[in-house]
Amino acid sequence: MTRRTLDRRTFVQTTVAVGATVALAGCGGSSGSGDGSDGSSDGSDGTDGGSDGSDGGSGGVETLSEEPNDDGFFDNVSNYDGTVDMRDADEVTVNVGAADGLSFGPAAVAVSSGTTVVWEWTGQGGDHNVSATDGEFESDTAGEEGHTFEHTFEEAGTDTYVCTPHEAVGMKGAVYVE
Repeated sequence: MTRRTLDRRTFVQTTVAVGATVALAGCGGSSGSGDGSDGSSDGSDGTDGGSDGSDGGSGGVETLSEEPNDDGFFDNVSNYDGTVDMRDADEVTVNVGAADGLSFGPAAVAVSSGTTVVWEWTGQGGDHNVSATDGEFESDTAGEEGHTFEHTFEEAGTDTYVCTPHEAVGMKGAVYVE
C-alpha cells in the first residue's frame, strides 16, 4: 500500500472543485412564485440583504426591469447586481459588512416613500458607518455584529451612501425612492 501525501496544490484544487460543486448545486432550479419572494419577509435568508452576512445580491429576488441612472456610482462596487425591488415592504434590511465584509448587501434597493431602511452590521470587515453622500444622514462607526442604524425615506429620488472608511474599495449603496 502506497502512502500519499496531500500537497498544497492538490488541497487547493480539491477545495475549489468541492466549493464550485456546492455553489452550483443551488443554481439549477427555480423556486418560489416568480414574484421575487420566497415566502420569507424578514430578510434572514440573505436573498434581500438578510442577517446571514450574504452579499444580498439579486440572486433569487426581483430587480428593477429598468435600472435608474447611477452616473457610474457603482462602477467599483463588487456585489452590485442591479437594484433589488422592495417597494412593497414597510421596512427593508441592508447588511453592513456583507459578502467580503466590505460591501452593503444588497448594494441598491428600490423602496416606496415612507419605507424605513435598517442597516444591520454583520461584524465582518472591521468598523463601518453609513453616510449619505449629501449629508442627509450618518450613523456612528461601529464593528459589532447586530449594531443597527435606520432612516425613513419620505421623498422620491435617489439617496446614495458610503461607508466612509471603505469608500475607496467600493463600499457604496443606494436607495431609490418612488
